[in-house]
Amino acid sequence: MINGSSQRWMQQQPVERNKGFRGRACVSLAVVSLVLLAFSRPGWAQEFNCTVQFTLANLSGGSDYTFLSDLRTDLEEYINQTVWTEDRFDPDERIECGFNVQFVEAITLTRFRASVVITSKRPVYGSSQETRIVTIADQDWIFEYAQGNPIVSNLDRFDELTTFIDYYLFILLGYDYDTFAELGGTAYFERARRLADLGKSRSGSGWSDLAGERSRPALVKELLDPRFKDLRSAYFRYHYEGLDQFIRDPNTARDNVLDILGQLRDLADGNARSYAIDLFFSAKSEELASLFLESVQSGPAYDLLSEVDGAHLSSYSRLIN
Repeated sequence: MINGSSQRWMQQQPVERNKGFRGRACVSLAVVSLVLLAFSRPGWAQEFNCTVQFTLANLSGGSDYTFLSDLRTDLEEYINQTVWTEDRFDPDERIECGFNVQFVEAITLTRFRASVVITSKRPVYGSSQETRIVTIADQDWIFEYAQGNPIVSNLDRFDELTTFIDYYLFILLGYDYDTFAELGGTAYFERARRLADLGKSRSGSGWSDLAGERSRPALVKELLDPRFKDLRSAYFRYHYEGLDQFIRDPNTARDNVLDILGQLRDLADGNARSYAIDLFFSAKSEELASLFLESVQSGPAYDLLSEVDGAHLSSYSRLIN
């Protein structure tokens, strides 16, 4: 848990948060590009507090792959010790995230296929609670790693290992900044798109447009598509007008969330198979049910949620039982 009185929240009033720390997300890509290549600097804390987990049960001859524990440690250090933005992050402001890597097969002794679940969270203003921002499941990561190989990022050169990690870190940054300022994550989604284009140019596994509607290029394309501006606006409003206001005025917060759900319903009507919309509800369905449980808005909430997110109807059914 992150303490609700952390320095990030002490430095800014709720009504000003979109102008504050994460609100400075829309910086020039030129500046971002220079900073991204830098590592630890005195006086700067890095952006992520990330945990990397490996599951190796599917690899036969498990003792042959003990060196992968070095990779797990190196990836955590790479993610957590690299400076990814130009903003100053105090230690208690770092983004909590996770990469849960399940190895599917060893193609060779140094080449692997894995599926990965990527998550990130952010604190809720005025409380000790955290809220999950996004959970992304990627089923098609193929990469090369030999024992002792250093992990070095070059944002202008495709690498099966680091380009994958870098892409998802920029996606997580974009989502996080979007919750603190309306469209605040655009610079980071743009960087993720450049990496997706780099992957496509090299015909990397999982980077092709032919990989389907749930591919890496498809996700960032939706996030930057003007048609999905209302979805990204909903991320900001849901956290700022909903969760962050809940302790102070729960009824108003619920009314705000109802309005946001109506906005998402209208968006979903024209984009029924949207990957990005599905990710919103995959992360928020249980939280939404808890938010409206035993409230005067539970009925209208159920009507909206059952219409826009039938995939999680079992979660919402308790609103009317």
